[in-house]
Amino acid sequence: MSDSVRFDRAVEYYDRTRRISQEASRRQTELLATEAGGRRALEIGVGTGLVALPLVAVGVDLVGLDLSEPMLRKLEQKADGHPFPLVLGDATALPFGGGTFGVALVRHVLHLIPGWERAVAELVRVVTRPGSVLVATGDIPATWREVTARFVAATGLPFARGLDLREVDRLDAAFAERGARARVLPPIPERVDTSLGTFIEQMSEGLHSWTWDVPDERRREVAGDIRRWAEERFGTLDPSEARDVAIEWRAYDLA
Repeated sequence: MSDSVRFDRAVEYYDRTRRISQEASRRQTELLATEAGGRRALEIGVGTGLVALPLVAVGVDLVGLDLSEPMLRKLEQKADGHPFPLVLGDATALPFGGGTFGVALVRHVLHLIPGWERAVAELVRVVTRPGSVLVATGDIPATWREVTARFVAATGLPFARGLDLREVDRLDAAFAERGARARVLPPIPERVDTSLGTFIEQMSEGLHSWTWDVPDERRREVAGDIRRWAEERFGTLDPSEARDVAIEWRAYDLA
């Protein structure tokens, strides 16, 4: 059985905590579709299709894989029962032959996989050469990152069971070892519609995977302390800069 984090419990609120604006989604879809360049694509950790469904709508030939059956069922529901091909499977043991895809997509996945290097090796294996693996490396405001770091420090539990994407050099090195060169894609500016206060409330409710191992009472206590700290530091739970983010993707090109 995989030791990766399974998102069954998050299926009903996942979209609420991961959505981006229509304009940012349009620009992201355009960017990724251009990178796909008409090649068959694989998205691991496809979830409820926040990235995949817009890509399929513009004609990208895509296969989605996820470890969580409830997440795939939610995706089917969103697609009115007629989605693109979906596979229930583990990113560290992909059920595809070598060179099956021209491009692979990864968003909000590698930090959930303790053996994330195996997932990188599998992605390189199933992507043909020349081809690319596209990894989302940033899409939350800097202020939220600071708040998250305070929560992690207070609870003593790690943010990531796998790769912490703040350590992007480790990701670059893992792909470089397998013959892939890193390329930074143009960032997409975004202004999120969720306030810092709402983010802290989500933390208190245990909606994010890095809060799941914290006992309920302790989680709410720490979130309350962070709320008071944020009010004192910023004078508001909705500071303007806490809504600004750049959505960042890196391409790992296999020659």
